[in-house]
Amino acid sequence: MIEKIKILEIVNAALEGSDKFLVSLKVTTDNRIYIDIDGDSGVTIDDCIELSRKVESQLDRDEEDFALDVSSAGLGQPLKLTRQLVKNIGREVEVEMVDGERIEGVLEAADEVEMRVRVAGGKKRAERIETLKRGEVKSVRVAIKF
Repeated sequence: MIEKIKILEIVNAALEGSDKFLVSLKVTTDNRIYIDIDGDSGVTIDDCIELSRKVESQLDRDEEDFALDVSSAGLGQPLKLTRQLVKNIGREVEVEMVDGERIEGVLEAADEVEMRVRVAGGKKRAERIETLKRGEVKSVRVAIKF
């Protein structure tokens, strides 16, 4: 089985010096490798192809066969890293709390400890800023509006 740490080292070296960063890495027992990346200025298909080629060039199929899937952290996927949250400040987000509460609003700030979301007012409530502890947040997604 291909070791996850080896893939992690290859990916980190390949992304070093760019605005791209690793969001998730999974290596299954049957050597299927799943890599999700993001970037401060977005990710193109060419970025994914380039990383795929760099990873593949560091592995030997004669030693161990593998399947490799490199993709961008997709729209609608949860924002997992603080860096992703910071990148999306000013955008509308949907937050699901651990207790099941849902909050929609504009992401105002985020760090390792907490995030602030500006929630629009309505007929019964004024606009407000919600400060949410990261440990109480189950997931955050960029809101998709049509």
